[in-house]
Amino acid sequence: MKIIVFGASGKTGTQFVQLALKEGHFVTAFVRNPEKLTVQGERLRIIKGDALDKETAENAAAGHDAAVSCLGANGLGKTTDLSHMAENITAALLKHNVKRIAYVASAGIYNEIPGARGKMAMFILRNVLEDHKRAADILSNSGLDWTIARPMRLDDGPMTKKYRKALEGVPEGGQRITRSDTAHFLLNALLDNEYINCSVGLAY
Repeated sequence: MKIIVFGASGKTGTQFVQLALKEGHFVTAFVRNPEKLTVQGERLRIIKGDALDKETAENAAAGHDAAVSCLGANGLGKTTDLSHMAENITAALLKHNVKRIAYVASAGIYNEIPGARGKMAMFILRNVLEDHKRAADILSNSGLDWTIARPMRLDDGPMTKKYRKALEGVPEGGQRITRSDTAHFLLNALLDNEYINCSVGLAY
């Protein structure tokens, strides 16, 4: 499979690129700063670009089977960058008939994290969550075959492949998941049809 990864130099994006290359896929890393990408491989192509630039995103999308977005917000303030980038990526994929996309949002975009700690986390992240929600809505209304990943708190650590998934809310009692296991979910979501047009909460 030929996969373009937006936000490939971020922590989750890097994990996804490494995994996809290891599994034999061809990967295009779409990054603002190529020097930040630490991954190398014969099947890796790097394109310097900004998903806020519609034309650059459109040019990069051609010739792929699927896309992954691991883009994140810059800080906790009010922003429309995530939804703007989602609009540009959606337009790019539609233009080049790339039907499949997996998008990393965050648990909390539907106000679905329970308990006092959940409410506190959603309050702190409210601006980012609001924009991730707008981006998720853009994808879900796009006509693409989309999957939204909603991981709980992301941290570093080894891949376990033992995380839990929830189509409604978040896995009960779950508080965290590693970036490597989030990457595992994203790649497997692209390879089968189980989670097409689904928004999936992820946690241990």
